[in-house]
Amino acid sequence: MAEEVRAEMVANVWKVVVAQGDAVSDGDTLVILESMKMEIPVVAPLAGTVSQVAVAPDTSIKEGDLVVVIDEG
Repeated sequence: MAEEVRAEMVANVWKVVVAQGDAVSDGDTLVILESMKMEIPVVAPLAGTVSQVAVAPDTSIKEGDLVVVIDEG
């Protein structure tokens, strides 16, 4: 089963920490967003394998945009 991780706010993507195929644990940082000069980590809600990274550095995202998809495992 896949878990979609979505943006919780409007922000700029500052850094993408993971790549497709990476194994992640619950709480691992996936992406770091920047909003109002603050860095906001987007963390994995569960352990699994990253099956899709839907954002790139230096792009803007809106609330609800897809950030990463994680396959449970």
